[in-house]
Amino acid sequence: MGIQLKQSLKLGQNLVMTPQLQQAIKLLQLNHMELAELITQELTENPVLEEIGEEANPDNVETAAEGDTFDPEVQQKNDEQAQQQPQTEDEKNLATKDDVNWDAYLEDFNDGSSTAPSMKEVNPDDAPTYENILTKTSSLEEHLQWQLSMLNLMENEEKLGQLIIASLSDDGYLEADLAELCQQAGIELEDGEEILKMLQSFDPIGIAARNLQECLLIQASFLNPREPVVEQIIKEYMVELEKHNIPAIAKALSLPIEKVVEAQRLIHEFEPKPGSIFTESDTQYITPDIYIQKVGNNFVIQMNDDGIPRLRVSSYYKSIVQKEAAAAAKDGSAASEKAGQAKEYVQDKLRAAMWLIRSIQNRQKTIYKVTEAILARQREFFEKGAQFLKPMVLKDIAADVGMHESTISRVTTNKYMHTPVGTFELKYFFNSSINSADGGEALASSAVKEKIKHLIAKEDPKKPLSDQQLVELLQKENIDIARRTVAKYREMLNILPSSKRKRAF
Repeated sequence: MGIQLKQSLKLGQNLVMTPQLQQAIKLLQLNHMELAELITQELTENPVLEEIGEEANPDNVETAAEGDTFDPEVQQKNDEQAQQQPQTEDEKNLATKDDVNWDAYLEDFNDGSSTAPSMKEVNPDDAPTYENILTKTSSLEEHLQWQLSMLNLMENEEKLGQLIIASLSDDGYLEADLAELCQQAGIELEDGEEILKMLQSFDPIGIAARNLQECLLIQASFLNPREPVVEQIIKEYMVELEKHNIPAIAKALSLPIEKVVEAQRLIHEFEPKPGSIFTESDTQYITPDIYIQKVGNNFVIQMNDDGIPRLRVSSYYKSIVQKEAAAAAKDGSAASEKAGQAKEYVQDKLRAAMWLIRSIQNRQKTIYKVTEAILARQREFFEKGAQFLKPMVLKDIAADVGMHESTISRVTTNKYMHTPVGTFELKYFFNSSINSADGGEALASSAVKEKIKHLIAKEDPKKPLSDQQLVELLQKENIDIARRTVAKYREMLNILPSSKRKRAF
């Protein structure tokens, strides 16, 4: 049977994600800071876009209300004024604040005076920027390497010390096998133990320990005066110490309970993670996307537009296209073809700019509608706090605003709301439900977690509440919950079980 080529027509429906739709979905998922960064990037890449200043003429602003399509030929206003803007004062002053006149700033130090120069006498433009006066803190490895360099060690001993320091975790514990490190450094294990003990005396005390028990023993050895009872408890009764079983330790050591309690108090003052003070962690600042404020008896929703440039389409590039077209009519077909290419380029950029402006406006409107729906359902939360949060799922808000659940999920991802009772991620308001004991209105799981946290915060440290006791207390508040659910919520709150929360003092 021969192979034949045939042509046929077939009708079908497919969901096509246009680049414009993909951009709109991407904008919907961005938080406040990410949106500001994207707009700044677009301002750099698209010459047709420009930022609206406070002094800008609102008549010259292009908005999405002009229609679904955009034709650059429609722009008729400000044709005569669409010339290159005069240079601003900031553009004229090309010198940045980092070009500091250090001679002027440090001039007062040359007179032998012990006092600092008066900032009133220094031109603010000549003062160093904030970035130029920041200092960098030493890391744990740098701090230990500096102390190691102060010792007079042989080459292989110093190499072992460097290997040990490089093998420490962020908490300051030695994670590698000392025997392997000694082999790499070409040193006997017995001598390696001595080098390790030397490093364990470095600051911070307890560094380079191989486990928690060794870390606590190192710190106990530096007590002045020495406390033999503390060291003995750490060596022999770590399990009982972890369970706060003070009577068992006192009985085994034939000591009064008060003496063991005092020893336990000292141990609690030790640092179980000595390297953590050198851990470099960047502070993550949250910029709310929405502010909710109470004015009288009503709540007002305000979108956070701080730091987000307001955009418009520049009419300057339309005048360029018109001038090129006029010049092409005089210079011939080659020039006309060149002008046509320039015009097509500018039109593409104009369409992209208008779609971006529409997408940003639609994003803001969508977030506002979702926030309005959340406020309507959770009004009691905004008035009284987290313990009054009601059960709510994405489907509820999707039905209220007439959108798909996936759209609501994108809107609430990585966005924060500042409220009179705190700052929360939008996803915080979506919770499963916990039934009430009398069959009444259900309670949100987050509200139950807050109640558990509140009950544990008020407990007697000497007699902490067990999970079963928490169940009984919650049932008295008309919350029907199982013990295993309480245990799960307690673990999610990073709260230890009652046996490990018990305190003898």
